[in-house]
Amino acid sequence: MSPGLLEGLLMLPALLLLALVFLWPLGAMAWLSGQASSVLTGLTALPNGGANWLRLLGDGRFWQDAGQTLRFALVSVVLELLLGLGLALLLQRPGRGRAWLRTLTLLPWALPTTVMALGWRWIYNDPFGPLNALLGLLGIGPYGFLSNPATSWLFTVLADVWKTTPFVALLLLAGLQSIPLELRESLELEGAGRWQRLRHLTLPLLLPYLSLALLFRLTQALGVFDLVQVLTGGGPAGSTESLALYAYLNAMRFLDFGYSATVVMGTFVLLLLAVSLALLLWRRSQPHRRPA
Repeated sequence: MSPGLLEGLLMLPALLLLALVFLWPLGAMAWLSGQASSVLTGLTALPNGGANWLRLLGDGRFWQDAGQTLRFALVSVVLELLLGLGLALLLQRPGRGRAWLRTLTLLPWALPTTVMALGWRWIYNDPFGPLNALLGLLGIGPYGFLSNPATSWLFTVLADVWKTTPFVALLLLAGLQSIPLELRESLELEGAGRWQRLRHLTLPLLLPYLSLALLFRLTQALGVFDLVQVLTGGGPAGSTESLALYAYLNAMRFLDFGYSATVVMGTFVLLLLAVSLALLLWRRSQPHRRPA
């Protein structure tokens, strides 16, 4: 048996599992997006000739939610990469209590998102939350952190950053520990300072881990649902509503399952475009290496 055939047979269970948990639901959702399946049609599958897609293209709420979801993803992912890098560098430093520090750092990531969102909703509560109590001690009136349409999305981002920065830090910490100690010591002997070592050694060798963290977090942030649902419910005035929440509302509140599937497929297409563009820009920003 050839090595290629053997590798294919070994990969077959994983490919079948991938088809079961990803390709089959995606195909079913694509089929449903072409049906007029809603409470108005008696929940029967009726081909509608692409009317759902035409409705999607002219749906101002969909495009508003798309912009809000993209803004949420970009701001949160950039902050998480920067803070995660700083946290990983801190966790790598030797010293007493490093194991305890790592454990405490990972606690936000270990908490279920729903529990974390409930905690942040209490923190942001107007006027009885801890933040408003602190503002009262400073002589500043209570502020509606989640009731102001202009700023509520930002406080949603901060809650997500607190939750997921440890995940990014964990990935980057694994990358830092893979850098040979001899390379750092040789740069130190040559007189390179901390910033020079970070710029010319650490960051170039961390690029694969940074791109992996970028890919994971961008896809997760573009599909955010539970955080927004628990923290704001998409409000106020739809200012924090995400595409996933919009699809959920169409299915569970309006019982328009065909259009909900169309929103899901539209979100999937936008996600593919956003991730592909991010990876393309990332690769173009890297210096070209000539083959040895």
